[in-house]
Amino acid sequence: MDAPSIVIAPSILAADFARLADAARAVEGEADWLHVDVMDNHFVPNLTIGLPVVQSLRKATPIPFDVHLMIEDPERWAPGYAEAGAYNVTFHAEATDDPVALAKTLRAAGSKAGLAIDRDTDVTPYLDLLPHFDTLLVMTIKAGFGGQKFLPETLDKVRAVRRRIEAGHLEVRLEVDGGIAADTIEAAAEAGADAFVAGTAIYGAADPAEAIRKLRALGSA
Repeated sequence: MDAPSIVIAPSILAADFARLADAARAVEGEADWLHVDVMDNHFVPNLTIGLPVVQSLRKATPIPFDVHLMIEDPERWAPGYAEAGAYNVTFHAEATDDPVALAKTLRAAGSKAGLAIDRDTDVTPYLDLLPHFDTLLVMTIKAGFGGQKFLPETLDKVRAVRRRIEAGHLEVRLEVDGGIAADTIEAAAEAGADAFVAGTAIYGAADPAEAIRKLRALGSA
């Protein structure tokens, strides 16, 4: 099966936590990935869900899981998400001293490996590491809370990553997360992103599946 030209990944951070299985089913057939934000109240000042919830939700939907670990000590916790059946597990560059080693561990545990770059982190030192990853996630907000306003200045990082991907003929998804909606996805796509995390724009809509279709059309234009 060919990979989709762009990926739309609804973020369950914006869904009703009491009805996560229903939230997943509401986007089946339209979402490419389901974005799962794991926050530990240490790396970021917010606490969300952890491995037991991901394990339970994995049984409730066939949508591939895109797990975003905003946590300290990802070496300790990340492999468990791969073993739980996550399609892609992304950890933060700021949280580890050896991202390449952790990427290898994740791939060995059965998932793809992603590296996230927070709002205030320079992406330049990480460009040489791109061949070791399947996904590079550029935060277009400050990591830690949903519902924040998209920061256009972060798109310079997206452009830098896209240039390196193309120069190296790399097969790396370039993902953006934060404030992605109908009025921002086109700019992110023009900068070079091809995977888009959207929370409020999808789960805040009356029809989440239709919201995905609209975002896909805009991001593909």
